[in-house]
Amino acid sequence: MNTHQELPKYIVTIVRKLDKTQKRIIWLIADLLMFVISGVLSYLFFLSLIKVPIFNYTFHTMLAFLIYLFLSHVFQVSNKINRYASIIDIMLLFIIALLSGALSGLISTLYFSAFSFRYTVLTMIVSSLGIVGLRFLWQIIYLSRYKGERKEDKIRKVILIGAGDGGSLFMNSYRRNKGNLQVVAILDSDLDKKGQNIDGIEVVGDIHLIPELLKLHGELEAIVAIPSLSPQQYEDILEVCNQNDVEVFKMPKVEDVIQGIYQPKHPMRKINISDLLGRKEITLNESKMRKELEGETVLITGAGGSIGSEIVRQVTHFNPKRVILLGHGENSIYLIYHEMLKLRTFTEFVPVIADVQDYERILEVFEREKPDIVYHAAAHKHVPLMESNPVEAFKNNILGTYNVAKAVDVAGLTKMVLVSTDKAVNPPNVMGATKRVAELIITGMNRKSKSNYCAVRFGNVLGSRGSVIPVFEKQIAEGGPITVTDFRMTRYFMTIPEASRLVIYAGSYANGGEVFILDMGEPVKIVDLAKKMILLSGHKEDEIEIIETGIRPGEKLYEELLTSSELVGNQLSEKIFIGKVTHISLEDIDVLIQTLKENIDDSRKIKEKIIKFANESANE
Repeated sequence: MNTHQELPKYIVTIVRKLDKTQKRIIWLIADLLMFVISGVLSYLFFLSLIKVPIFNYTFHTMLAFLIYLFLSHVFQVSNKINRYASIIDIMLLFIIALLSGALSGLISTLYFSAFSFRYTVLTMIVSSLGIVGLRFLWQIIYLSRYKGERKEDKIRKVILIGAGDGGSLFMNSYRRNKGNLQVVAILDSDLDKKGQNIDGIEVVGDIHLIPELLKLHGELEAIVAIPSLSPQQYEDILEVCNQNDVEVFKMPKVEDVIQGIYQPKHPMRKINISDLLGRKEITLNESKMRKELEGETVLITGAGGSIGSEIVRQVTHFNPKRVILLGHGENSIYLIYHEMLKLRTFTEFVPVIADVQDYERILEVFEREKPDIVYHAAAHKHVPLMESNPVEAFKNNILGTYNVAKAVDVAGLTKMVLVSTDKAVNPPNVMGATKRVAELIITGMNRKSKSNYCAVRFGNVLGSRGSVIPVFEKQIAEGGPITVTDFRMTRYFMTIPEASRLVIYAGSYANGGEVFILDMGEPVKIVDLAKKMILLSGHKEDEIEIIETGIRPGEKLYEELLTSSELVGNQLSEKIFIGKVTHISLEDIDVLIQTLKENIDDSRKIKEKIIKFANESANE
């Protein structure tokens, strides 16, 4: 065990045991020593020339240090983590040290009758070099603490894909802490960059050079460092890498780092299915959403569910005064409540255990909390399950929506936004039919009430509970086969954050009675999605079998966004348009609900009546 290899690790270990204040004090003392040493050395160097009392030079040194402290605070240099200080940070520190010495020299010259200009210049240079030299020395010690220790670790040879800003950021991080990684080459589709280098690693060409690099270096991994890459380009990279058995990772997004999704000990993450939507995620103007929510009280039903909990997260970005987390599952409400508490925002979060099927309880909560906006996300959504349980679909999706809508009216609240689905269009199944009736409740209530009601309709949500994505992931992990009900089946897809932001965005534009629909691009074949996931997981298409199992009860081959009788009024943006749903009187809905209650013990009749009512209403 070599002392020169152990010493850096020993020093870093000691320093890590110190708290933030102790570390700052040590750096202050170190910087003060640099000023003192520079003053002493300069004084000794000009000893034969100096005829001025030593006090004058002591005054100059201490004044320079005080000015340095002040400027460091003003320019926030003192807040920098020195082991991560960039060249720009170091240069700024160097300039501040020079400026401090210069100002101190000027003041000393004006204050004392005699002072040495050469002394001032020399102390400026020596102190500045000493201060930045300490930072460089600490970085060298920190980066070399594991030098020679990883001999038993397997060196992971990687190729970096992307020679732009993302690649530069990765190489900057890699230079500081290589670990057991060894970047052997950089690839980029821009051939004008070929022959250039980043931190000494050459850009050798594009991804088609991967087979040659494998022959040259053996086993390789790939890191994608291009934040602006389109989904199709991601697929192209994945296809080439998977054909050559190269595992692919992706640098985290800046948003992930900010929101705490990314942890520093994991410098890269595997690409997930949301990267392969077939389109870029839709971005919306946040100023309108902020105006809608800032300082308001917001209530979300189904706040513990996939969509409800994401609405909570998205709403919180816009600084509401209070957020009421309402749901009937105590565990899910507990989880989202404590997740929000960790954010330490100024928003107050109020967990409420209540069932939307209980009108009296919902009204009590609304009258007590007086929310300005209600987002109604509580619903049963699994098509085959609801085919087998139509009574529960009725009670939760229809009766629950009716209770919430009526309570909004009675409590005199401002706005209610219903989370709906494209399955509400021409529904052959009970789940879609219940959501269609829920939309009719909203539009009917809007005509009667002084409150503002609207609905937001979107497609399948990637990664939500009960979606196809977790099923495919599990089947791939088990080696297959992947089961697809029908190879012809298509669906519209969007991400959970997209769906949640759409709900908030559309709701902020509601005048009453609208159904807002997101343009989700072209529908995607489920079998194509399965193939993408196989590719994404690092397998070749022929390694995982895909089998057709047949359409399940209530399923459609394809979904629609609007019925033929629904009018497209206008568009909020390029990607969001408004459909006017056929209006049904609340009296007709009251009759339907009463009829369903009377037949509550007959599941078959419940299903037939809901589906019939939903589809007949579309043609009126």
